[in-house]
Amino acid sequence: MSHETHEHGCGCGCNDERIKPFDDLTSVLKKYADVPGSLITVLQKAQEIYGFLSFDLMRYIALETDISIAKVYGVATFYTQFRFEPIGKYLVMLCQGTACHVNGAKMIEEVVMDDLNIKEGETTADGLFTLNNVACLGCCSLSPVMMINDTTYGQLTPDKVKNILTEIKEKNDSQEGQK
Repeated sequence: MSHETHEHGCGCGCNDERIKPFDDLTSVLKKYADVPGSLITVLQKAQEIYGFLSFDLMRYIALETDISIAKVYGVATFYTQFRFEPIGKYLVMLCQGTACHVNGAKMIEEVVMDDLNIKEGETTADGLFTLNNVACLGCCSLSPVMMINDTTYGQLTPDKVKNILTEIKEKNDSQEGQK
């Protein structure tokens, strides 16, 4: 199978004459166009805008920045902050640091997995929740702790976790019902 280089220079053998534009990223690319070493920042901004880094999005960034797709992909896959799949409306980050570990993080993880019927790294079928274990949230005095989007929940117990998740589900259901 031959890999021809298309006018966009990807050399990937794809059939696209042009890569799909990601218009919401244009201002970011212009802002960092002449800033050496800004690839990580561009990837962070792209993830903020689109929620995750698709392969097409990384190819677009490579094309627009004149950085090889191999380097863009290599940087993105090296850092754990980058996601390659969409996440749920609510990102549950469960701390697995030492203080949380010794204070029951594993038990909290089991409650979350049972309640949401997902495993670490998965998203619920309805797209509402994604569960990610993280090394440390920096809230050791509140252990065990989790963050859901921008809200921190500490001194967790199984019942407290169930109540938090139920409250979020009910809030989401009522918001959906109002639409």
